[in-house]
Amino acid sequence: MIRRNTQANMIRILFLCTGNSCRSQMAEGWLKHLRPDDFEVYSAGIEAHGLNPYAVQVMAEASIDISQQLSQTVDQLPERQFEYVITVCDHANEVCPVFPAKTKFIHHSFEDPPKLAANASNEEEALSCYRKVCEDIKQFVQEIDSALI
Repeated sequence: MIRRNTQANMIRILFLCTGNSCRSQMAEGWLKHLRPDDFEVYSAGIEAHGLNPYAVQVMAEASIDISQQLSQTVDQLPERQFEYVITVCDHANEVCPVFPAKTKFIHHSFEDPPKLAANASNEEEALSCYRKVCEDIKQFVQEIDSALI
């Protein structure tokens, strides 16, 4: 397991998605929650669509508050120096912006909760779609050491 105990030695990770509204936000929340001493975590999108309220709700169900995280574009980030950029959707992987040469890229596509929930007949059915993706992201984050190259 990667362990870095001082702020200066923390590994900087960016989770990147299309709209920075759901999957990247959940990934940021999970990694901050599970490994706060090892990683400096950010999320951003190719565009900024605002926080998805269902993503906020399912993360709150897991006792993680992402309601104060910002939906932002890569250009709005205070810093663009990351050891890792992890794209969490295919579109972001295809149109990923340029980062410094030393940045390592990882792609792990997660299903899009809004698309999964598009045909839901009620709110509970929609939320179950978000919960599934939330659990998939949690699993990935719990095993992140094996993904880092």
